[in-house]
Amino acid sequence: MTATGLLTAVAGTALFAWLVRSVGPAEIGRGFTQIGWGLGWILALGGLRFAARAAAWTLCIEPPHRLRFGEAFNAVVCGDALGNLTPLGPLVGEPAKIACVRGRVPVAVALTALAIENVIYSLSVAAMIATGAVALLVASRAGLTGGIALPQGVRELSEIAIAGILVLFAAAVWVVWRRPAVIGTFVPAGRAGGSRIQKLRAVEQQVLTFASRRRGVMVPLVALELGFHALGVAEKHLALWLILGGPPSLLTSFIVETTDRLITVGFKFVPFQVGVGEAGTGLITEVLGLGAATGVTVSIVRKARMGIWSLVGAALLVRRGLTARRVLEDAELNG
Repeated sequence: MTATGLLTAVAGTALFAWLVRSVGPAEIGRGFTQIGWGLGWILALGGLRFAARAAAWTLCIEPPHRLRFGEAFNAVVCGDALGNLTPLGPLVGEPAKIACVRGRVPVAVALTALAIENVIYSLSVAAMIATGAVALLVASRAGLTGGIALPQGVRELSEIAIAGILVLFAAAVWVVWRRPAVIGTFVPAGRAGGSRIQKLRAVEQQVLTFASRRRGVMVPLVALELGFHALGVAEKHLALWLILGGPPSLLTSFIVETTDRLITVGFKFVPFQVGVGEAGTGLITEVLGLGAATGVTVSIVRKARMGIWSLVGAALLVRRGLTARRVLEDAELNG
């Protein structure tokens, strides 16, 4: 672990400890006790989310090549484990997926398909965050936040997120329509400096033309990515239901999951989003009138789910003889 990674982990742990002490360990303990065997269902929902991403990846594999669902599922679990356990996040998590399917499909094919799946996934995340921000603003104006006024900072952040994501989608539409050679523009042909840039250009063109070449898979592909988020809302709904002793509104569960997704995007480099996850989720549940302890407990339950699945992924990595260092070395060698 690098010095930066160590400092990040220490700071996150300190923030976590402070939050637990502030909201009350006993109250959090009671909430976690309420989850009980419901944690098994939460783990199952987490597995279904991995399955959705794995199935989406298999759809992006170019014929005549084929990636079996089971192999893709194992790779996604392994990649998520490395991404959670180290401060490197996707820098090691995504290459780990490629390393896990080496020998099943050509590396270039797997890499291109993974890049395409990540683009679709990223756009779905952006749509999720924007919709959640709109939902939070609407809930506040409609008086659905338990009589608690939405903090000015949260309101401004929501408005900025909505505007930024609208710009992102406009840019995405322009890119798909015009298909500009971004790599070719910023790295002139005379400065390519070897095969790596050529490989990146090939991947870029495959990504930009995927929707037009594989129109038949776009609907199920988008449905799988949206299903990933729907399962996340279901997980939050179940956790809140168990903690509160009654079902929350679907709007509440949606807003909490959106907050969780935003925290994951912004703090992916923090292992398990320790501290920041509890702070963000606790803030949003307090705004929604559920109390900060509820959000902190939901975040801890999420970490329990992540931790158990990460242990599964770590076991699969050990079985394959893969480590974070080896994954990065393989990625370097394969450009």
